[in-house]
Amino acid sequence: MKLENKIAIVTGAGSGIGRAIAELFAQEGAEVVSVGRTREKLDVAKQEAGSAGERIHPRALDVSDRAAAGTLVTSTVAEFGRVDILVNNAGVNVPKRALSELSTEDFDKIVRVNLNGAFYVIHGVLPVMRKQGGGLIINVSSVAGVRASELGGVAYSASKFGLSGLSKTIGVEEAKNGIRSCLIYPGEVNTPILDARPVVPDAEQRAKMLQPEDLAQAALLVATLHPRATIPEMVVTPTLQRFE
Repeated sequence: MKLENKIAIVTGAGSGIGRAIAELFAQEGAEVVSVGRTREKLDVAKQEAGSAGERIHPRALDVSDRAAAGTLVTSTVAEFGRVDILVNNAGVNVPKRALSELSTEDFDKIVRVNLNGAFYVIHGVLPVMRKQGGGLIINVSSVAGVRASELGGVAYSASKFGLSGLSKTIGVEEAKNGIRSCLIYPGEVNTPILDARPVVPDAEQRAKMLQPEDLAQAALLVATLHPRATIPEMVVTPTLQRFE
């Protein structure tokens, strides 16, 4: 098993990319703390992971709650003694996302989850990783964090550009402590967040997109590199999606 004896936290693990990453990491031997807002979804994901589910440990909380994010880290260390890998995957969007219709409340909500929430968990794990002499932080961004996107909308794009800056700065400041940081920029992925689009894609369109397991494989590649090597940024798109 490629991740045997590793301890991982995966946020947004109730569905989509986070669920796929949590399951694959557990299959590869990691003890995975799976995080999401809905305990029922986390429990279903654990059950449907088969024997790997024995290594998946659900925690229901909202990462945009600063105190809850801090408790997540302390409880993980209390139970397992360390945190080797953090995957920040929790993300939200809203249907009314164009500048002409986005509300200030929705802007705050999106940034609070997609950017602030990631920082809160990172802020908790960094002292732990420094003390143990290393660790890996994988931040799941979006191609909307590489270039402005009407499709993603202004708040989503702003939050993902912010996440990119956060992740890159971690790589600059924390490399001396053995801490690596990777940004994964997915193109279109068939996940439940598509249901929040102004025009929801149909089954035929979804079949041509990346699937969650594709991103899980990308995360596993990053997680299994030797600590001397890192991938600061990785763009993964569907074959039929142009990226220029």
